[in-house]
Amino acid sequence: MLHRYPWSESSLVLDVFTRHLGRLVLVAKGAKRPHSNFRPVLMPLQPLSLSFTGDQEVRNLSAAEWVGGHVMPQGESLLSGFYLNELLLKMLAREDPHPDLFDMYKDVVQILSGGFEQTLSPLLRAFELLMLAYLGHLPNLTVQTSTLQALKDHELYELVPEMGLSKVVFKDMMVLTELDAQGDAPESQGGGVNAFAHRAKTQALTGEMWCALANAMETPSPLLSTLRFCAELDGTSRQALQTQLRKTIHFHCGMGILKTRQFMMDIQAL
Repeated sequence: MLHRYPWSESSLVLDVFTRHLGRLVLVAKGAKRPHSNFRPVLMPLQPLSLSFTGDQEVRNLSAAEWVGGHVMPQGESLLSGFYLNELLLKMLAREDPHPDLFDMYKDVVQILSGGFEQTLSPLLRAFELLMLAYLGHLPNLTVQTSTLQALKDHELYELVPEMGLSKVVFKDMMVLTELDAQGDAPESQGGGVNAFAHRAKTQALTGEMWCALANAMETPSPLLSTLRFCAELDGTSRQALQTQLRKTIHFHCGMGILKTRQFMMDIQAL
């Protein structure tokens, strides 16, 4: 279950992610009543076996059973799980099945339930990358998107939501992306040469890194390989990857920041 909403005095509307039918909306009638069989079962981040009736956009839940397999994530892992759920709510169309994404989501939630909080950041980056790839929002990471030229190992490339992978161009001692080069001069955006040089280092990865990431995502175990790649990045490169993925996700979600992400940032700031 990705999310639930109150409906009438005793019922709930559920947004669920299924392997074979994709994201569905179900009505659980009477689920808010104290003695309802649904009440202890309908929990987020838990594997469920659901039965429902109807062929309309909103179906009626007739039975729900906890499948078991892992405990509820706790602490930051729980917040991360809610973040994954909101991502799926924003990115998935209803009744559009993605079995590979479902299997990967199930594996990620199981890792979260283990309480390995030191892996949270690389795990979330791995999920974001693979989700974008499964949904067709990630370009070929071995070539420049606009020219289809192969990436060069030691040159910098930035993932731009509207353009794909773009080479970072050094011109007149100023750092520009190909997208910036077509618009305003960098001085007009403030910070001058040093600011754009810093942006290139903190918002771009080398061609060698992008190609290594592409290889990791194409292995027989893409989650583990991508998780390992993200975990082995140095701090600057990991921040650069996170920044670029955030921009791409927000672009496709059509919003500035996800609510759970903002909540996680507020909690960390306390």
